[in-house]
Order: sequence, then C-alpha cells, then structure tokens
Amino acid sequence: MKIVVIGAGPAGLYFSLLAKKSNPEHEIQVFEQNVKGATYGWGVVFSDIGLTFLKEADPEFFQEFTANHERCDYMEVVHQDTHVQIHGNHFSRTARVDMLKTLQDACEREGVRVEYGKRIEDIESLASQVDLVVAADGGNSAVRSQFADHFRPTFEKRRNKFAWYGTHQRFHPVSLIFRPNEHGTFIAHAYQYSPQLSTFLVEVDPDTWKRAGLDTASEEESRRYCAEVFRPDLGSNELLTNRSLWFEATIVKNEHWTHRNIVLLGDALRTVHFSLGSGTRMAMQDAIALHKAVSAHPENIPAAFATFEELRRPASKSFQGAASKSLDWYENVDTKLHLDPVSFAYDYMRRTGQVSHDDLKARDPLFAAAYEATQSELTELAQTTAA
Repeated sequence: MKIVVIGAGPAGLYFSLLAKKSNPEHEIQVFEQNVKGATYGWGVVFSDIGLTFLKEADPEFFQEFTANHERCDYMEVVHQDTHVQIHGNHFSRTARVDMLKTLQDACEREGVRVEYGKRIEDIESLASQVDLVVAADGGNSAVRSQFADHFRPTFEKRRNKFAWYGTHQRFHPVSLIFRPNEHGTFIAHAYQYSPQLSTFLVEVDPDTWKRAGLDTASEEESRRYCAEVFRPDLGSNELLTNRSLWFEATIVKNEHWTHRNIVLLGDALRTVHFSLGSGTRMAMQDAIALHKAVSAHPENIPAAFATFEELRRPASKSFQGAASKSLDWYENVDTKLHLDPVSFAYDYMRRTGQVSHDDLKARDPLFAAAYEATQSELTELAQTTAA
C-alpha cells in the first residue's frame, strides 16, 4: 500500500512503525509541519494497563520504548498538608521529546520516510495519489478542519485554566497537590519523568485565576506566583517554563471518523483529558487498532475502516465518559475540601465511577482499611453527638 501519515506524534509514528514492520512493501511517508525535535510540554505518563497494550503489539519495540522510563508503583494525594499514598497504581514516565525520538528513530530504521517542516495544504490532491491517508495531526487538526462538513466535529471548552511547567523538584510518585490560599484553590499534577526533572501542571478555576491577577499576568509573573503557592512542595526549586501559557481544555469528538480513504487518529479523532493521563495511550491504541484493521483488509479500505471503528468506538466512548466525570470532579473540588485527607483521596479515586471499593481494596488493602476506619470513626462521632 501507499500510505501518507500527516503528523509525527505518537499516533502517526506508531502506526507507521507497526505497518512497516508488518509489511516492508508498504510505502509510508510521514509529513510533520514542525521542525525535527520541536515539541512542547515536559513528560508523559503511562499506566501499567497502557503499557500492556504496547507490549502485546510489538514486544521488541516495547523494550526499546520503556528502557529509560522512570517507574513508580504508587501515587500520592496531598490535602491539608497530609500526604496520602495509594499503592497498586503503577506508572511509567518519560520525557515527551525522548518518547518521540525513540519512535522517530525506530520508524527511520524500518524505512519509513519522515519529512519535517512540511505542512500539507492540499489534502484532496494528496489523497487522490495514495491508498490511505492517516490524519494524526493533533487536536487542532487541519485535515479535520478541511473536511469538517463530513467529520462533523464538536468542541466542548471546559472552564478550568491550566499551565504546563517543569521543575527540578523530583516527585517520585504521581502526585496530586491541593493548595488553597486567599484567592481560591490551586491544584498541581506532578510526576518525575527523568533523573533530573518533573512535570508540574497547575490547574485553577477561572474565578480564582482572575482574583489572583493571573488573567493579566505575564508568563514570568504567572510562573513566580504559582511557585510561591506550591512552595511547601517545591522547596528551594523553582518552576521552569516552556511556552507555559494559560489554556482551557477542549474536548474534541467527531461524528464520523473516516472520509473516503482518510482516517482520523489520536487527538485529531478525539481528545481525552490529561486528568486521566490517557491521551498518549489512547493515541497509540488507535494506532494499534488501525494497523490491525488495515492488515486484516489490505485491499479493502472501507472494510478496514469499519473494523477500526468497531475496535475503537466503545473504548473511545468509555474513556471520554470517564474523562467528563473526572473534569467535573476537579471543577467542583471546592465542595470536597472539607473532607479529611483519607476520605478526600478516596473520593478522588472513585470520581469516574469506574473504580469500586473492592477494586481499591484489591489494589491497596491498607488504604481501603484506613478509609473504612475513618468512616467508622465518623459514624461513631455522629452517633455520640446525636445522643
């Protein structure tokens, strides 16, 4: 097959790698509008479940992909200055730039041609010259925009504000930190992704953001303000910037996933909020599914697309539903701050409705027992007060 992939992110590169390794006769060309090595953001995180899919798809590349990851088997919720650990949550982290380089190098070794600094303007003409066009060009997909009347995308902008930072403070567990001050509640999502650096994502509701003056602050002023909010957690380390501008999360969905011989993949297809840490995982699972579908129907693109949707639509719907509930929890966190630290962490873990008490008990019996003991004490206190 003659295949063009637009976008050299995780979805586009991983599909290209799997397809080329499976059938070296495929002619695969990847076009990326940015120059090689240009990426924003800090680290990415995978759960053990996400990595299982990658190991099953290509065990050899999996070893290369995870060779230098930072690993941890627990997470931590910081509330009221109390650190609550929840074990049985395995995470693997790496720098985004390193992840992309690993994918790029593997693709080029297999003979996939990757051209950087190349923006495709005429998708219609390109599609007429090849068997398959994979549009993996991100949440602001130009391909999706060009054929918007067919793909019928919807965009839901959520209310909270976010800014991506890095720091030399090393957060070994995936950490969620809640810091109220005179302006409102600030949230940090932090995790170490290299021997020297951690990702540090700051989240705040729009009213608090304005009261703090962050709506008019420069990038440097915002960095300094957030560093002081989280000084108890950062210690002597500062926050580091890399286009650390405030933004809102936009949830993207598409009614149709394909058009003629064009298929959307990754964030171009659907976005999953980073509060679930699943965007990159979902993109690479899309790549696996599309590869399986094309391999099953190499001479029949409509059949391949039908198989791809059959494989991915249920998971996509499930993840976006869970992400919506997760977003709701964060956007209404002020209603939870009265909870004691253990109950607060428990409420967080149950926020999507997909994790039961028995699930938590199986993952971390000590955490579940601590929650049960806390609830028993609260019940006894309520009964004593009533008497």
